[in-house]
Amino acid sequence: RNKTALSVDTFGISLIKIRTGKRGRSLVTHKAWLNRSNILFTGTDKWSLDKRVTLVNSNNSDFSIHISKVQVTDEGPYTCTFQAYNKPRITHVYLIVQVPARIVNISKDVSVNEGENVNLFCLAVGRPEPTVTWKDQKYGLVSDGEFLDITEIKRQQGEDYECITNNGVAPPDKRKVKVTVNYPPMITDVKNMPAQLGKTAILRCEAMAVPTASFEWYRDDHRPVENDNTLRIKNEKTRSLLLFTNVTDKHFGNYTCFASNRLGASNASMLLFRKLSHTHGVRMCALPFPRSGTVCVRACSRAHTQPRA
Repeated sequence: RNKTALSVDTFGISLIKIRTGKRGRSLVTHKAWLNRSNILFTGTDKWSLDKRVTLVNSNNSDFSIHISKVQVTDEGPYTCTFQAYNKPRITHVYLIVQVPARIVNISKDVSVNEGENVNLFCLAVGRPEPTVTWKDQKYGLVSDGEFLDITEIKRQQGEDYECITNNGVAPPDKRKVKVTVNYPPMITDVKNMPAQLGKTAILRCEAMAVPTASFEWYRDDHRPVENDNTLRIKNEKTRSLLLFTNVTDKHFGNYTCFASNRLGASNASMLLFRKLSHTHGVRMCALPFPRSGTVCVRACSRAHTQPRA
């Protein structure tokens, strides 16, 4: 009597062989294969109705059966019995069926507001029992277990989270869940800009937000800015540009950028101001001519003094 364990993967092929040895070749009789209490073969006669089970060899030295497309239900004890020298011999084989790890259910992509809690799940099956881990795609952090809980989620945590299951039978099974974190606009790039008459100029308003912010521009007197032949508004994904193609006196002043989405709004002001002209690095200014009502133009410093009488 002896007992053997045989491991196979599902949907693979199992071949169970029993060799009787040289001494019993001419004396072996009454061979049979059983699965638990079910008879599969007696000699060359098949008793099993399962087409997947076939007889490979049946002679005095080799009595083997073949199981194709192995299933989990095939797992269990198999018994080969035969007579040699008029004595019954029994050999036991235990078939272990391994199943590759596979994800069977996982959270759908989710959209939440900043500060809310997020609960993700990833359910897997396999034999042996598979492990389940969650991987943070941005930072490579790993959390063990089928459930991933994020408390008071922050905007920086909006990303893809990958579930990985493995039991060593086959390559790991992987699937991702996209977590979108919504938050109100926050304007990040505001600068006052100098401009010269007749030249071009740009005011920029950068705002981070999910969902993407919509932009509006206002003048210092709260009038909405509108496109015309000297001014154009260009909205991009995360910013809005105020493009001046031909700066005139009417363009100088204070502008307010207003960014909003369904969660809130943010605004910031910036100044378009006249850039002073220079001649060879020296600023020109007007000074009163001594003892007369006329005015002359001469080079002067930024902090000039009154001429002597």
